[in-house]
Amino acid sequence: MTTAPGTEPPIRLRPARPDDLPACVGVWHAGLTEYGLRVGRPAMPPSFGPLLGLLGHLLATDPRGFLVAVAGAGGAGGAGDSPLAADPDDAEGRVVGFVSALRREQVWFLAMLFVQPGHQERGLGRRLLSRVLAGSEDATHATCTDSAQPISNALYSRFGIMPRLPVLELVGRPQHAVPGLPGGIRAVPFELLRAGPTDGAGRLRLAAALERLDRATLGYAHPQDHDYLAAQGRLGYLYEAGDGRVVGYGYTSEVGRLGPIAVEDPGLMAPVAGHLIGSVRPAGAFSAWIPGSASGALAALLEAGLRLEDFPALVCWDRPFADFERYVPITLAVL
Repeated sequence: MTTAPGTEPPIRLRPARPDDLPACVGVWHAGLTEYGLRVGRPAMPPSFGPLLGLLGHLLATDPRGFLVAVAGAGGAGGAGDSPLAADPDDAEGRVVGFVSALRREQVWFLAMLFVQPGHQERGLGRRLLSRVLAGSEDATHATCTDSAQPISNALYSRFGIMPRLPVLELVGRPQHAVPGLPGGIRAVPFELLRAGPTDGAGRLRLAAALERLDRATLGYAHPQDHDYLAAQGRLGYLYEAGDGRVVGYGYTSEVGRLGPIAVEDPGLMAPVAGHLIGSVRPAGAFSAWIPGSASGALAALLEAGLRLEDFPALVCWDRPFADFERYVPITLAVL
């Protein structure tokens, strides 16, 4: 059904609530499906459990940065247009867009911005972005985008968040062996540290190592995201030199997700990536988002037989903040 010009339902912005998340998944799926058809991609599979978990994490850790656009009931403007006040009168409204931004210390990261087909090209995406950017003038701003999305890339560029670095999706199962860890480097499972002495020394050591490596490579600490990875069942390893010094960490999983990875020396990226894909036998294929500058990880995974998939993504920022030669992200939505 087509809405007559001038009779479109009013659209308000308000903070997201947990019961909005299934509707946000619907907007995400509709937007990616419609866009995918235009660029020759297959239809998106209806598998929403992991995405609901991710959206729940985004909302729980940064509720002020998660807004929904609601069409229909409740009218326009007023208190419901504030990012700080929810309006319960919109119960009959329909979520037609959403935005989620994370604040991790000095870095503001746009995790997701989606608008329902039929409501696009009306300025709603820019309105959502402008609202969630408000108050972040002191931060470095960054996001990850699809290189085949010229409209989104142009929108973010107008706010100074420019495409800087390709991120390549690698998918597949290892077909060839890759070099192991160099002599003197050993892998210590996170679970071994978490299950250590009852005084919690192992957990404290793990937390301190992750914080130090994250600050050295990504530019900020994000313990809440490591907690999310643990809750999702990803398997983590600390990499120690012979003298006990921690020189890196990495995650793999039984569902095939690789990352994040952080290393002190770029030369460790290839052996760490090789160790991670050799540590588990996933139910399906491995998949990872590898920055183009992380040449060690790219070389190791391509040598193992994983393949490049689809269009590359782009990391965008207004000021440099991370060393992506030494860091591989969690996903495109959470670095």
